[in-house]
Amino acid sequence: MINYHSVGKIVATFGVKGEVVLHHQLGKKTSLKGLETIFIEVKKDEMLPYFLTDTRIKNDEEIFLKFEGIDSKEDAHRLMQKKVWLPREEFDKYVAKTAAILLLGFHIINEGEDLGEILEVIEQPHQLLCRIDYKGKEAFIPIHEDFLLKIDQKKKQVQVELPEGLLDIYG
Repeated sequence: MINYHSVGKIVATFGVKGEVVLHHQLGKKTSLKGLETIFIEVKKDEMLPYFLTDTRIKNDEEIFLKFEGIDSKEDAHRLMQKKVWLPREEFDKYVAKTAAILLLGFHIINEGEDLGEILEVIEQPHQLLCRIDYKGKEAFIPIHEDFLLKIDQKKKQVQVELPEGLLDIYG
């Protein structure tokens, strides 16, 4: 099984020839030059390959994409708000070494307790939110400089000291 990483989602259509805008979390400006295929989650846990015919940079966090077989605004509209995935090997080529998305798969450790694996990273202006499965419930843990103790790359751990009572809302 190939290991895939979510890089963002399609947030808009552009023009009338089927282009879309990908909002990505790769941590650097990129056009994905050289990439031939991306995977789009058409239904939960079901990804289909889409073949790129053109890519170009819109800004630091967005890229215009054109796919083979998507030739109208209506065709492109069906891809709106769909998550975009890359195989691990391709993901590693395009992601910045300091991108927050690299924390996917790490475990959040609070005062010695493993709270769970980071399943999604949501970047906000002053902090990151990490989605985890905490005691069978979806939980959002803020990673803020005031709470962050250490990121251990070897152990794949994010060590934090969360404010008193933060986890109580999930208990």
